[in-house]
Amino acid sequence: MGFPEQRPRRLRRTAAVRRLVAETRLSVDDLVAPLFVKEGIEEPQPIPSMPGVMQHTQESLRKEVRALADLGLPGVILFGVPARKDAVGSGADDADGVVQVALRNLRDEVGDRLVLMADNCLDEYTDHGHCGILTESGDVDNDATLERYASIAVAQAEAGADIVAPSGMMDGQVGAIRAGLDGSGHSGVAILAYAAKYASALYGPFRDAAECAPKFGDRRAYQMDPGNGREALTEVALDVAEGADIIMVKPALAYLDVIAAVRAAVDVPVAAYHVSGEYAMVQAAAVNGWIDGDAVAREHVTAIRRAGADFVLTYFARQLAEQG
Repeated sequence: MGFPEQRPRRLRRTAAVRRLVAETRLSVDDLVAPLFVKEGIEEPQPIPSMPGVMQHTQESLRKEVRALADLGLPGVILFGVPARKDAVGSGADDADGVVQVALRNLRDEVGDRLVLMADNCLDEYTDHGHCGILTESGDVDNDATLERYASIAVAQAEAGADIVAPSGMMDGQVGAIRAGLDGSGHSGVAILAYAAKYASALYGPFRDAAECAPKFGDRRAYQMDPGNGREALTEVALDVAEGADIIMVKPALAYLDVIAAVRAAVDVPVAAYHVSGEYAMVQAAAVNGWIDGDAVAREHVTAIRRAGADFVLTYFARQLAEQG
């Protein structure tokens, strides 16, 4: 007769048994690949702080997304790096802006085989690097920025986006974008709201990739303080009330408690962004032989799913899909 305390060990005895009773499973269906597309380059450009990640040309982006679709990924999210920047981020909603061109190309390339998402923000497009229009004193003008976000969403929808993803953490951004989409005949386009986006120190490699580091100050006035958990539930509730179809927590690993709390609080799908710094740390340690990078990547993304995320935006998406 076995002892009750031995039961967990009996269910770990072989790989097949462990697979049979696994509580959380990670599959290709859980992964979204963030991708960067840049104007004015002839070949894909590697990003030194994010080994394995590229700034794509339009053509290399088409090839990458086709490969991801063939691997079965359900979605990608696009970030643009324009050749020209100005104070209002004109390229963000230009019909011929870098992301809008990419969306049209990818719709032609893969049709409806995967979901095309587009980041909706201004930091990649402004010459000052902040996420909105600035006042004369250098602060972000929340209401003027909402008008820009709505215009960007409409441009992305008209170019073929299935989902627009406002990431600027402006008050009222989801409502403004929903009104803009509905008013322009794009009520079928969904909103993935960066509802709980923290002012994290883990964004550095992304800012290299998107070339969007602020020229002065920081974003702490509009992104969340890392010490605050309850505030995330308030932000999420506001976005859901304004019409968000999916909400997101960013970053992921350092905020597993927030993901779990959000999952318990809302019925809409919950996403999490496994951000550039989380990716880069694994890659750096793996290159030095300190960890098994493949195993840690899978463990990290599985943990994010276990915390309650329905899907994960991760730079490991292709690697994990290829592993099966």
